Amino acid sequence: MKDLKSILRLKKYLTVIGLVVLVTACSSGDDATTPDPVDPPVVVVPPVTFKGPTYADNYSSIASWNTRSQWNLANVHDPSVVKSGEYYYMYQTDASYGNAHDGHGHFFYRRSKDLVNWEFMGSTMTTAPAWVKDSLNNKRARMNPALPPIDNPNYGYWAPCVRKVGKKYRMYYSIVVDNPIVGTSFDTSWSERAFIGLAETDDLASNVWTDKGMVICSEPDGVKPYSFTGARNWENAYFKYNAIDPSFIETPEGDQYLIYGSWHSGIAVVKLDPTTGKPYQLKTLADYGTRIATRNATSRWQASEGPEIIYNPDTQYYYLFMAYDELSVAYNTRVARSRTITGPYYGINGANVTNGADCWPMLTHPYGFNNHTGWVGISHCAVFQNPDTKQWYYSSQGRLPEGVPGINVSNAIMMGHVRTIKWTEDGWPVIDPERYAAVPETSITDASFIGTWEQIIMNYQYKTIQKSVTINLTADKKVSGAITGTWSYDSANKTLTVNGIKCKVSDAWDWESSTRKVTITYSGLTADGRPVWGKKIN
Repeated sequence: MKDLKSILRLKKYLTVIGLVVLVTACSSGDDATTPDPVDPPVVVVPPVTFKGPTYADNYSSIASWNTRSQWNLANVHDPSVVKSGEYYYMYQTDASYGNAHDGHGHFFYRRSKDLVNWEFMGSTMTTAPAWVKDSLNNKRARMNPALPPIDNPNYGYWAPCVRKVGKKYRMYYSIVVDNPIVGTSFDTSWSERAFIGLAETDDLASNVWTDKGMVICSEPDGVKPYSFTGARNWENAYFKYNAIDPSFIETPEGDQYLIYGSWHSGIAVVKLDPTTGKPYQLKTLADYGTRIATRNATSRWQASEGPEIIYNPDTQYYYLFMAYDELSVAYNTRVARSRTITGPYYGINGANVTNGADCWPMLTHPYGFNNHTGWVGISHCAVFQNPDTKQWYYSSQGRLPEGVPGINVSNAIMMGHVRTIKWTEDGWPVIDPERYAAVPETSITDASFIGTWEQIIMNYQYKTIQKSVTINLTADKKVSGAITGTWSYDSANKTLTVNGIKCKVSDAWDWESSTRKVTITYSGLTADGRPVWGKKIN
């Protein structure tokens, strides 16, 4: 009999599809024999259930200041997002449902570790800095003819932009003086100027900001009068560039630029002194910036604002994101690109947006999947990156449509949206159809697509919600239902082609389902730059 005492005890764990098999070889003495094999016990490991966000899109019941700890992404407008340490910080315009922010400071912010669960933190500014009123009245005194000072200006606090610059963080912010330039009526006078200011901090977590004063303001060029008689002619808007909606970028070469503009004449870019974060000088109108985009080269009054420029090193393009149209419903996002920060910027059709061409592609538009009111007013975006993974994200507010039954002033419900950006093979961004929920990535195969889908091809229609239609993707690679055709899938690039339109595929969270659940989505662009969104529902 072979001596088994020298045989080591052998324990080997094999884990195969949730089954754990324990194999043990041992000896119990000189006369021990190898036992007959015995079927191991089977342990079934239940699949992990992903628990995504459950908070309601209609937050009217918790919209007040006293319930702010429950807000998550409620009461968000014009967000700016930056990562510091383990947190993303989101800063915003003062706008809120029912004016819940009123009396509690300005430029509110919240933070999140995962871009899904957000903690409301409060305000970053208590009152308007004294320099705003001083600068306003100094400029009024120098006007011809000189105008009397405004003793108690009405202020609006809009659209901060926060960036890390070196070891510090800068906040560029807008303060609008909402008083008539002359007299007391807007029936005969344009409104007063807007200012962009700068504050800095060493640490976002401290929320201790040092104000650095004025960066730039709405500056007239003397071409248009600041008062008028008869009907208001919006094309005669008084200021050359409206100093609202600041954005900041530092180029790979280390040059720094401020991008700004809202409705007046288009979008401008001005080079900054990196030491001060301000323009080198403001002596002539040329010092206030170069126009890089306009919807109408001959009119000062045009519906575009909220510029944001990023540089994508993978494509080596600068991308200019802009909000088109009025903000309550029609807001939609456009993007153009350029090899240089100062342009010219071109659309997907090759048209020169700097010279006044309409900007395509469109990335967002009022839309609605089934089982939901839909979302409108989706623009004035922040575009930012996870510094570790390099994943790009798009964030903006979304509003509920007008007249939703059971919600008082439903269009004033402003929910913060965060979505993942994907990039097409020809270097254009597309926005995920569903809001980000940190759904784990899975292995998506051809079989994953077989089933029932909702698809939206977003035509541009002012203040009109683009609704989804139902289609089926079948195993024989056919498309049926409201749209017919064929489909194919490139698993290596996670690209689904539907009727010739190449779409990027994502694991996603079905926010519209009566019981929210994991699903998959696709997002692409037509040849002329219209978004195509799809969501699997069964």
